Amino acid sequence: MSPKGNLYATTLVRHRAVDPPAAGLALVAAVALHETIAVHGVTATIKWPNDLLVGGAKLSGILLEREGEAVAVGFGVNCAHAPDLPGRATTSLAAQGCLVTPATLVETLAELFARWLARWRMERLAPVRQAWLASAHPSGTALSALLPDGTVVDGLFVGLDGGGALNLRLADGTTRVIHAADVSLL
Repeated sequence: MSPKGNLYATTLVRHRAVDPPAAGLALVAAVALHETIAVHGVTATIKWPNDLLVGGAKLSGILLEREGEAVAVGFGVNCAHAPDLPGRATTSLAAQGCLVTPATLVETLAELFARWLARWRMERLAPVRQAWLASAHPSGTALSALLPDGTVVDGLFVGLDGGGALNLRLADGTTRVIHAADVSLL
């Protein structure tokens, strides 16, 4: 259950054999949503792989689920209300002075997601990755990654690999490539 006034939307992408790897859709979604928020006057940063933050507070999240060739891309944006989450700062567009309706926001998002999806299909991941990096937290940001096996890896953000995986510089100077994790800022 979620309060009225926020955006909850899902789109379906049919992953074709000629498409780049489906994992790149997480970056496509993040870049499209980041651009959507910017169109409506709010400056956010992307936290790997696809959360939007404003001043360190979570504004939105994206969830992707795949079944065969179908990838469901779900967007949740705190337009009017921000949930009270223990241990996590949250915000809304309204709290940032942006009074956009979910209907207006989803129109912009649909257009921009379609554009970025087309670029991903035609130009592969490189331009999406470049746009993601330009919109993300800066290199050197301290991050903590909770891996699927329960292991926690702390390090400094040093970019993305060519496939969009997170690169963390560890305390011992090595770089760890993270493909799946719940990442938080330290």
